[in-house]
Amino acid sequence: MRFAVLGSGFWATEVHAASLAGHPDAELVGIWGRDAAKASVAGERYGVPGTADLDALLADVDAVSISVPPSVQPDLAVRAAQAGCHLLLEKPVALSVADADRVAGAAADAGVASVVFLTYRFRESTAAWLEQAARSTLVGGHVTWLASTFAADSPFRQSVWRAEPGAPLWDLGPHALSLLEPALGPVVAAQGARAADGTVNVVLEHEGGATSTVTVSATASPLSAGEEFWVHGDAGRLVLLPPPERSAHEAHAVAVSELQAAALTGGAHPCDAAYGAAQVRVLAAAERAVAAGARQSV
Repeated sequence: MRFAVLGSGFWATEVHAASLAGHPDAELVGIWGRDAAKASVAGERYGVPGTADLDALLADVDAVSISVPPSVQPDLAVRAAQAGCHLLLEKPVALSVADADRVAGAAADAGVASVVFLTYRFRESTAAWLEQAARSTLVGGHVTWLASTFAADSPFRQSVWRAEPGAPLWDLGPHALSLLEPALGPVVAAQGARAADGTVNVVLEHEGGATSTVTVSATASPLSAGEEFWVHGDAGRLVLLPPPERSAHEAHAVAVSELQAAALTGGAHPCDAAYGAAQVRVLAAAERAVAAGARQSV
């Protein structure tokens, strides 16, 4: 399958393009960027054209791997789907329910396969953890993700959208949902609050009666930074350990393979654009709950 990467930033070049360039069953044929010069530099690195001509690139590929800010992604995804390209999307799919539904609708209307790249969901350790969770009677869970996004050594320190007040929820919340919802059930309501430093704390109510808590921050001190994931029930606490560093390109390669399989079979992937849109509905409800200081239904 012939792929284009849409995006020329750090994540696009270090993860998406690197994964595709080394994939045994996919071919990276071009990189598009809003900045033609950056796209050209990225293309030279991987021996493919870098371009600002989106339509020409879409006409030359079977699929796109998108890595741009979430406010930019919906329009690109819709154009790619309408051009008949399968979609490997970044999280969150969009920053509004309307835009997320637009992406999911475009994929469905065009009959193209779609996968949202939620890194934890494409790791063997997560699959084993979810299988163990499925054999347990669970009553709750928790995710903590404290990031130092703007530290001097962070590759995301110049990210404009991640500097917005609600960004930790939208940036890190999709990862939390991708682990908690398969284990505990779909989220039906949320409550939340924001600490003085911008840390967001959310309580989620799941269909069936389980509850979970999510704590996310983009401004944690380096000494506080880290991730914790667990669910609990009759089998005790099931802890998912964070992966080794720099394994994101390996997870992306799995996502590429699973997108290709979905395209071949015509089946829906569990993390497709429709699921991405469902995540956005939960995130929007959580954002409303934080702003209002009151429970909000999804």
